[in-house]
Amino acid sequence: MMSRLEQEQAAKIAMISSIASSQQALASILGSIADIAEHSDITARQLAENIRVLTAYQSVMTEMLTGISLNRTKTGSPAAPWLSSACGPERRAAAEHH
Repeated sequence: MMSRLEQEQAAKIAMISSIASSQQALASILGSIADIAEHSDITARQLAENIRVLTAYQSVMTEMLTGISLNRTKTGSPAAPWLSSACGPERRAAAEHH
């Protein structure tokens, strides 16, 4: 007889295996979307949205099982790029003259 911990681990493994199988099916569907998109833009968009929702659902399930967040969405405005003064044009010009 399995202990409670072993049962939980077995359940988690079964769920992760199920999610992996579902991801493989979604990959196959995505391959088919390219063919459908040529004939019906609306159908392709609807399928793409359904896949987006399913993938989000699977991500949440995986996060709940593992405790690891896979998609960390950050909102806000990005900062301006930062460049070290060692990489600036003044530094390169000085290096070229030596």
